[in-house]
Amino acid sequence: MAESIRKAFVLKLKPDALEQYIHWHDNIWPELQQEIARQGIAEITLFQLDDMVFLHSRVTDAAAWTRLWNSDVHHRWGELMNPLMHYRDDGVVDSRELREIWHFTPAAAS
Repeated sequence: MAESIRKAFVLKLKPDALEQYIHWHDNIWPELQQEIARQGIAEITLFQLDDMVFLHSRVTDAAAWTRLWNSDVHHRWGELMNPLMHYRDDGVVDSRELREIWHFTPAAAS
């Protein structure tokens, strides 16, 4: 992927949901993996602190996550995640986008 955009979100887990949340992400459905790639999401990394999950991704365009969250397979994934995470009334995970304030890529060592 030539040029990418970094996107990050914070999501909140329900009490005692971390173990099951990790299990499902370790066993992510192949059809969801394909949809993630199809929508232009090149990379996803999840970090956890207490009941919060920080999601960092590289995407091809700013609307990639909106397209994924509106896909049929992600709606089914959302049903699986619903007991584990907080969701909005419209069925989309309750998340807040993080604003990037600094990024550094060091020059290659010589």
